[in-house]
Amino acid sequence: MAEWGIEFWYWWVAAAGFLVIELLVSGFFFIWLAVSAFVVGSLLLVMPGLSFEGQLLLFSVLAVASILVWRRFMSAKAQGSDQPLLNRRGQHYIGRSFTLVEAIDNGRGKIKVDDTFWRVEGQDCKKGSKVRVIAVRGMVLDVEPCD
Repeated sequence: MAEWGIEFWYWWVAAAGFLVIELLVSGFFFIWLAVSAFVVGSLLLVMPGLSFEGQLLLFSVLAVASILVWRRFMSAKAQGSDQPLLNRRGQHYIGRSFTLVEAIDNGRGKIKVDDTFWRVEGQDCKKGSKVRVIAVRGMVLDVEPCD
């Protein structure tokens, strides 16, 4: 679009801007927008007659394609962790038994695990009763009375 005056270096400036954003936020998302903008700018350098709509279409296609290819590549390389419950602390407690430090009244009570108090939900039980953790919902442990 000649009246808009879009030149190749505009795309290169956009690419530089995307690179700066990538450096600030990381995550390998904006890098692909930067690569796409650089490619469109380079193509516009050798084909100055490319319409603005064509430039936007090319940028969009390149950006989406490069992001999808990167995600597919990364998911193929993803490795399982040797500690899958590392950041899901409550999952470690499933199956373990604890003593209630606050009676379960109307379905809610508390237990102490190591140095932390956890809210529990389950059948009403007296303080000092033993309960077993059967599930985790966020920061709440579901428990059942131990026999």
